[in-house]
Amino acid sequence: MLVNCVAYLQGSKIADIKKEDISEYIARPDCFVWVALFEPSLAELNEMQQEFGLHELAVEDARHGHQRPKIEEYGDVLFGVLQTVDVAGEEFKIGEVDIFVGKNYVLSVRSHTDRGFADVRARSEREPELLRHGSAYVLYALMDAVVDRYFPVLQIVEQEIERIEESMFSDDTARANIKELYALKRRLMTLKHAVGPLLEGVSKLYGGRVPQICVGMQDYFRDVYDHLMRINQSIDSIRDMVATAISVNLALITVQENDTTKRLAAYGALVAVPTMIAGIYGMNFKYMPELNWEYGYPLIMSVMVLLDGYLFYRFRRAGWL
Repeated sequence: MLVNCVAYLQGSKIADIKKEDISEYIARPDCFVWVALFEPSLAELNEMQQEFGLHELAVEDARHGHQRPKIEEYGDVLFGVLQTVDVAGEEFKIGEVDIFVGKNYVLSVRSHTDRGFADVRARSEREPELLRHGSAYVLYALMDAVVDRYFPVLQIVEQEIERIEESMFSDDTARANIKELYALKRRLMTLKHAVGPLLEGVSKLYGGRVPQICVGMQDYFRDVYDHLMRINQSIDSIRDMVATAISVNLALITVQENDTTKRLAAYGALVAVPTMIAGIYGMNFKYMPELNWEYGYPLIMSVMVLLDGYLFYRFRRAGWL
């Protein structure tokens, strides 16, 4: 589906144009066209390929989707793949934005995400002095928007780990925390897979041999790289915290099991003493001492109570009961 097809001249919007007029506008000097597609059909992609002369391999990646984040050069054209991360309940929903950037055009193809880039277009049009940089600035604006949307997602993860840490030492939550921590670790890996590969791609746009399209925009792409570095470092820090929290929870589970074992052993000892005495006097030998004594029964019962009381006192002091 075609979302927008707009022509710009010297940083200012000329008009919304039809797809059939793209060739006419990109042939003008100092003019570039910004086209946005949302989950396009095969026919629409083929049409854009013909209009802009896109490389077949790049179009194939955009057609199939589910690509690893990257930035590649095809002659004078840049092809970038960005992954969007949206919060969907307790899971992260991964979308994709494929961007084709030529000297006088930008084609963005959005898939598997409902959140568009109308705000990016509006911001760019409010800053004509920056939009004069042409397609390179649009590439920066789109990348910056995608990267900035990672920060709220990362904040949600940080709040989740803080909540789990607060409940970590409750008596009945250790096992539940393990499950939540593993789910949190899986979500972190999803975010890591979106951020990590993009670091390498963005580094090519401001350092070393910079693509001709991006000349003059290195400072802006370095800013995107700095944001990615911050997010990547935060992800690594949170992953370490999750690993530590999992270890602490496993230790707490072991401690709880040891306490349960000691408690059962103490109760077993309390039962074993009277059972032993009753077993001895239940053998009914004829010449057992005190067998026919008038006070034999109350004496034996008193001995049982005293021994169990002493054991209970010692176990209680030792923290077993």
